[in-house]
Amino acid sequence: MADPITSTISDRICKHMNEDHGDAIVLYAKAFGNIPNAQAAQMLSIDPQGMNLSVQIEEETVPVRIEFAHELKDSEDAHHTLIDMVKQARTLSH
Repeated sequence: MADPITSTISDRICKHMNEDHGDAIVLYAKAFGNIPNAQAAQMLSIDPQGMNLSVQIEEETVPVRIEFAHELKDSEDAHHTLIDMVKQARTLSH
């Protein structure tokens, strides 16, 4: 059974993404955050409506909010949505 997206689940997802998928977060910032020159990014939080990132652009770090195309139902939906968004971002960046 998938978990609802609570702050604990958000922390778990963010920790995993920041440790293992930093490149994907940069892609989110570039493709969906409209920051083509993003150099690095961290996922700060995720909720059913979207995700909050901290994005590095040259010497500046800026907050970025990215809304999802649909409201996430649970952690499993978040997992699939984030994977789909990476695939979409890779397509957009080529």
